[in-house]
Amino acid sequence: MEEQINILPKTIDGLNATIATLSENHRKEVESLNQRIKELTAQVAYLNRQLFGRKSEKLPVYDPNYPDLFADQFADLMQQAEEKRDEAVAEIEKTTKAERKQKKQNRIMIEDLPVLEREVIEPEDIDLSIYKKMGEEVTRIVKHQPGMLYVKEIVRPKYGLKNNTALPAKGQSSVLIAPMPLLPIYKGIADATLLTEILLQKYEYHVPFYRQIKQFTHLGMKGLKENTIDGWFKKTMELLKPLYLALVEEVMKSDYNQADETTTPVIDKEKHKAAKEYLWMVRAVMEHLVFFHYDEGSRAGAVIESLAKQYNFKGYLQCDGFAGYETAFKANADVCLLNCMVHIRRHFEQALDENKAPAQHALTEIQHLYEIEHLCDDAKLSPDERKAKRNELARPIMEAMKMWMETEGIKYSESSQMGKAITYAYARWDNMMHYLDDGRLLLDNNLAENEIRPITLGRKNYLFCGNHEAAGNMCIVNSLLATCRNHDVNPRIYLNDIISRMPYMTKTTHEELVELLPHRWKLQHQDAIMTKLRDKV
Repeated sequence: MEEQINILPKTIDGLNATIATLSENHRKEVESLNQRIKELTAQVAYLNRQLFGRKSEKLPVYDPNYPDLFADQFADLMQQAEEKRDEAVAEIEKTTKAERKQKKQNRIMIEDLPVLEREVIEPEDIDLSIYKKMGEEVTRIVKHQPGMLYVKEIVRPKYGLKNNTALPAKGQSSVLIAPMPLLPIYKGIADATLLTEILLQKYEYHVPFYRQIKQFTHLGMKGLKENTIDGWFKKTMELLKPLYLALVEEVMKSDYNQADETTTPVIDKEKHKAAKEYLWMVRAVMEHLVFFHYDEGSRAGAVIESLAKQYNFKGYLQCDGFAGYETAFKANADVCLLNCMVHIRRHFEQALDENKAPAQHALTEIQHLYEIEHLCDDAKLSPDERKAKRNELARPIMEAMKMWMETEGIKYSESSQMGKAITYAYARWDNMMHYLDDGRLLLDNNLAENEIRPITLGRKNYLFCGNHEAAGNMCIVNSLLATCRNHDVNPRIYLNDIISRMPYMTKTTHEELVELLPHRWKLQHQDAIMTKLRDKV
């Protein structure tokens, strides 16, 4: 009996252990079955979405009862991830807010403008037997024609499959819409015609942005701000810069160029005032191509020297008497400097009141040189024939003038007007003699100075450039406009076409860009030549 009593606790302990084991096994089996139910439920939900619903999935609902086994190990990482997530969300919301604000501003600007054009762009090769129209995307852009602003609507119908369970044809999507044509400014409302007008107004007609805004307001555009029009301008310059660089390269290929410099005020933000900076002009005489160059406002001879080295310029460079040119090319045998007779003549004119007789003698000799050029022009001589005529008639005058300055120069002090005139002329006379060696070369740099006049007129109206970047952008526009003038190309027709095409020219070769420069472009656009336009009138 006593043994049975002793065995009983052990039996009870065994039974408890068995019960605990069975309970644990049962619990694990239940958990396994619940997990399997969850997996099967998820599969059914997925299949239902694939067959009957949208493909996107919602995030799973957090279950607070489910143990997080990695909370401690990854707490720091989670915190870092959350911080980065918050930063990303803030940036997204900031961008989204800015886009919404811009879209609202765009709507306000054009809400009073008439819609005069509507272009519908259908998707290519659409089978309407399996697709149905489900809406359309409408993009509104502002166009300009002289004296008028209006809206053009670009409508792109959107098509979806009639049968949601059907599969689209190979190579097609379940939703079809025509691609949006590339606009000059991404997501901008300004058409090429409006951007052209902005450029012409400022750099051809010399109307600053704030005055243009008044004009556009009178034409029905509301709420246009100066920073908006400035942003359009900068984006347009990004488009045109590859074309400008191609123009620079073409000019520097020429073996006879003219160069000059002029001032342009540029705002110095540190000093809070406009500083007098310099920009350069280089003109290919025979090709009638022009570009302007800005290098942080520097007038140092190193600027033109750097350009010559960068593009391996070889040939004649005609310039005024600025010492920077002599410094730049003194040791460069590939560049032959040719100076300007007009600048020499001006110094003798200034000496007339002081010493009339010698000054008049010099002016008369220079006049003879120009009379020889007029004779050659009237006879329509070729460059070789002109060279022969110059050596026959002009060389004796040039040599006699040099000897006269050698003997006459010692009679006058260096501080006198006559002394200054002779010193200036004699120092540059050997360079001037080079014009006798090539019938293409000109006596003066007047054509180069003519190219600079629009810059002078412009700065009297828009007064200054806001920074170095603005001065560089000014060079881009003025280079293209000057080349248009030299080739008698209507700049409005040219820029309208070029600005529309440049978004498609991101991977264009140099040769392809050259074909878009005014002198080559006009060959395919004869109606844009100004002389022909005048003949029609």
